[in-house]
Amino acid sequence: MTAAIPNYWQLLLLVMPVFLLFALGALMRRVCALTAGSETSLLRIYVNFLYPALILKSVLGNTALRDPANILWPPLAGFGTIVLGFAAGYYVGRALGLHVGSGLRTFAFAVGVYNYGFIPIPLMESLYGREPLGVLLVQNMGCELAIWSVGLLVLAGLSPREGWRQVINPPICTLVVALGVNLSGFALPAVLMRVVDLLGGCAIPFGLLLCGATLSTYFEKPAQLFHGRTTPVASLLRLAVLPAAFLLLAKFAPFSPELKRVLVVQAAMPSGMMPLVLARHYGGQPVIAAQIIVGTTLLGVLVIPWWLRFGLAWIGG
Repeated sequence: MTAAIPNYWQLLLLVMPVFLLFALGALMRRVCALTAGSETSLLRIYVNFLYPALILKSVLGNTALRDPANILWPPLAGFGTIVLGFAAGYYVGRALGLHVGSGLRTFAFAVGVYNYGFIPIPLMESLYGREPLGVLLVQNMGCELAIWSVGLLVLAGLSPREGWRQVINPPICTLVVALGVNLSGFALPAVLMRVVDLLGGCAIPFGLLLCGATLSTYFEKPAQLFHGRTTPVASLLRLAVLPAAFLLLAKFAPFSPELKRVLVVQAAMPSGMMPLVLARHYGGQPVIAAQIIVGTTLLGVLVIPWWLRFGLAWIGG
């Protein structure tokens, strides 16, 4: 029997702690005087230790990830949905009058990369528990592949070959190993799993605080965070047009119930933080990325619960 779908206000209460942690991260930057150097060190702790622990916690012993369909289809879905966003952002950006050198590449990249980790992970765990969360983490591997291949071509004109090295990172390596161990049925000793559980439990709060701290630098000049064309059009694409495409895929593609639920949650997501980081590094326009991230994230507080409720009803729970 299908479980009752939470109403809008229940989903809003589920979403609010995520955004409150963003806000708390911005406050902590001010109170604790975090520097760019300290943010880099904290990011390394997250990428090298906490996020891999979350992967181990979510994958090991996960029976849903012993189904080959939940190992093969999710990365393809992640790759395809990111690339779809790049294409939509690129052609809509051109229609807006943007061109290479005036922000077109950054616009397309920021529209295409949705927040596939920090926000959906706590939502998936709250809504469905550990098994669909493991499928989401496998889907995220496809998102990473799209960003470091097609994404670098879109953002900086680099060949995919120059981005593939970035895919060989601790989270991806951990995921591959964890999937193999899970398929074998091997179980880690209880004491080690307890350590993994403790570290993995820190990953998302830590990451949300770090995101809030990073974005807060742009609030020093709030006027630059809104553009009369860029912000509304990007928000329309990211929070209305692309979610509809995701939900069509979730409804009609031959995916497992777990992956369909993952796509419903991902459909509702605002733009992710990665475009801001990579726009700085690869000569893009970080202000445009910040405008899109902040605009879609603020609207996301109200829009995410609506898309979740509609999407869950659309696929049948």
